[in-house]
Amino acid sequence: MRHTLYLALRDLRALWRQPWYVAVTLVQPLIWLLLFGELFKSSFGGDAYIAYLAPGIVVMSALFSSGWSGMATIEDINRGVTDRLLVSPVRRSALIAGRVAQGAVVIVVQSVIMVAIALAVGASFAGGVLGVVVLILLAALLGSALASLSNALALVTRQEESLIGAVTFLVLPLTFLSTALVNADLMPGWMRTAADFNPVNWAIEAGRSATAASPDWGLVATDVGLLAALLVLCGALATRAFRSYQASV
Repeated sequence: MRHTLYLALRDLRALWRQPWYVAVTLVQPLIWLLLFGELFKSSFGGDAYIAYLAPGIVVMSALFSSGWSGMATIEDINRGVTDRLLVSPVRRSALIAGRVAQGAVVIVVQSVIMVAIALAVGASFAGGVLGVVVLILLAALLGSALASLSNALALVTRQEESLIGAVTFLVLPLTFLSTALVNADLMPGWMRTAADFNPVNWAIEAGRSATAASPDWGLVATDVGLLAALLVLCGALATRAFRSYQASV
């Protein structure tokens, strides 16, 4: 835990020197919330659609941000930082966990900003502060799992172009095979089936339930458990990829 904290603080200090990164990763979710929401709210119930859309956009923001976590790992490999860390007494698992923890902090900051903007444009969260906190937790869990997978891909490919292609291949289908933008009743049957097995949809549906007037805490707890299990799995894959990288240098 101590090594993870040290490495997370190292990455957060690097982020502090380029704060525009957080702003840039918010651009695409803001487009969805402000433009897509305004375009279709008259067809899907006015401000009620903004309230429906907001949890999906919070999760999408976490998804888009965390997918690029592996880029910093590739940069460290190219600059020789990773090799220097390998000869230090730092735990190998902390090298992954520190970067994932930094990404989780970024996701929390972005999610708070997205919730504030959603409230400003007419969304409401009947579940109150607790519901919003649970929504942010779900976004952080999903984002941490994808950040771990992104780092695993970075350690395997070691090429920015390959990582960009892989992340894009994952993020876009996962987004559109979910209820982020439309209700499941409007989706074709095969897409509804795919959404049931989609981690992005787990986070969105649980987040919507948590922020509703009458939350289904059983559903929320189940999806939190599934996302936590996914995080453990992706973390194990990333740690194994790191060991494979270490064996190759």
